[in-house]
Amino acid sequence: MAVRLLVIGSGGREHTLAWKLAQSPHIQQVLVAPGNAGTANCGKISNSEVSVSNHSILAQFCKEHSVGLVVVGPEVPLAAGMVDDLQAAGVPCFGPSAKAAQLEASKSFSKAFMDRHGIPTAQWCSFTDPQEACSYIRTASFPALVVKASGLAAGKGVIVAKDQEEACQAVDPKSDSERCLCFSDGYSVSPMPPAQDHKRLQDGDLGPNTGGMGAYCPTPQVSQELLQQIRETVLQKTVDGMREEGTPYVGVLYAGLMLTKQGPKVLEFNCRFGDPECQVLMPLLKSDLYEVLQSTLQGKLASNAPEWHQDSSAVTVVMASPGYPGSYKKGVAITGLSQVEETGVQVFHAGTSLKEGGVVSSGGRVLTVTAVRSSLEMALHAANRGVAAVGFPGAVYRRDIGHQAIAHLTQHRGLTYKESGVDIAAGNRLVDMIKPFAKATSRSGCNAELGGFAGLFDLKAAGFIDPILVSGTDGVGTKLKIAQACQQHSTLGQDLVAMCVNDVLAQGAEPLFFLDYFSCGRLDVGVASAVIGGVAEACGLAGCALLEKHTSLFLKCSGKQCK
Repeated sequence: MAVRLLVIGSGGREHTLAWKLAQSPHIQQVLVAPGNAGTANCGKISNSEVSVSNHSILAQFCKEHSVGLVVVGPEVPLAAGMVDDLQAAGVPCFGPSAKAAQLEASKSFSKAFMDRHGIPTAQWCSFTDPQEACSYIRTASFPALVVKASGLAAGKGVIVAKDQEEACQAVDPKSDSERCLCFSDGYSVSPMPPAQDHKRLQDGDLGPNTGGMGAYCPTPQVSQELLQQIRETVLQKTVDGMREEGTPYVGVLYAGLMLTKQGPKVLEFNCRFGDPECQVLMPLLKSDLYEVLQSTLQGKLASNAPEWHQDSSAVTVVMASPGYPGSYKKGVAITGLSQVEETGVQVFHAGTSLKEGGVVSSGGRVLTVTAVRSSLEMALHAANRGVAAVGFPGAVYRRDIGHQAIAHLTQHRGLTYKESGVDIAAGNRLVDMIKPFAKATSRSGCNAELGGFAGLFDLKAAGFIDPILVSGTDGVGTKLKIAQACQQHSTLGQDLVAMCVNDVLAQGAEPLFFLDYFSCGRLDVGVASAVIGGVAEACGLAGCALLEKHTSLFLKCSGKQCK
């Protein structure tokens, strides 16, 4: 039986969750309250005007509209006890209880909890008086000082100070960290691939701290061995400790970590999907998200661990309003949203709304543009191309998301054939597919059984005496662009052969053979097969042989995928 869901929230995280949940065959409809322009009447997804601050009204709405599950996105409703109140009213709800959410809502509680259960974290001290805090800072011998607000701060309540003076400025009235998220059913944990966000506003990790200007996943800096260490010493110990203290943790647990010489240390806990981390995690989730949430709520994670797409990377780039994270203008028209979808990326709305049939900005972080590719570098390039296709005046965004990871990869690995675009296995599959094409065009003089890096043609066997050979090379330009736009490549080969055959015929010569050369940045076997199939068909019409070398595939790495 199809289920109706309700997602609570209005940002990019909630759009991402609704987008992923709507892919489930179990889901009839995904309501989002209050939602944004991206979740308004989009397939299975639509917005709801139900009040999310009044939990009694919300529970009644869920019952009247047969909502089978509520998924809470932001931290504020969790800390306010939304999960407790809805479950008490008989409405299934995904997320931790208010007591469990103290791990995020109270930094003092979180730090004391970690001390009680031996969870690695930095040395700390809590203050309510700025002067006392500043005095402690000036006498501390720590090599680094991090200042955090104790309560909820929407991802902007931390400053990693470069010196004692900056730390003192922070307490008188934010550094990127590794993010390891997991699903927890109160007993078991199932880690998600490690992700990292970029807090600073500008390229090079400069400028003021923000709620996050982008993220990437997975992080190559975190090895499988390190991830297992984090799982055992941080995530599982946290869930075990919460259960021991009578507060089972059910939902998503999110540990912000600093990787030190002494091992990973917890900077903070969050009790929900991160934003913008969610935007790179959900596209990499292979499993049905609804099924994962059900396994988590039913305590079945140990036997139903989520599956993730392997050998893929995701990058999301946040597009923010000019002035963010300070004051900014709202109601700015956004263009290019339909065009960006054609670049093969996904746009998740954050601070957007509908006005007179158009999409306008309504928040500091406006859009998150996400791309998934086979490598981190390709994902970043695709995401940046998507950002370039969207427009609103003064948009602020970074172009270097994942720069630390890319530098790490460059330092620790050499470039392989596959990473450069030459996939030998795919090439072999293509050769097997196109063998029949060449065989079908065989004629007298054609020796298609021999290998090597050239095709052979016996002129005497073809009946020629003292011949003069005429050769020509030609290509297609605009037609290639049209073929890519229309995703129709089968006639390209016919155009190529026709161009070359016409040049030969114009010299009064007979076309004998065609030796093809296929060049692309990354091999798409289906596209290549369609092109060469068209070549073979045209060769047959022209009466010339296709000398396709059975063991060769020529790839020219141009940095662009052949489509």
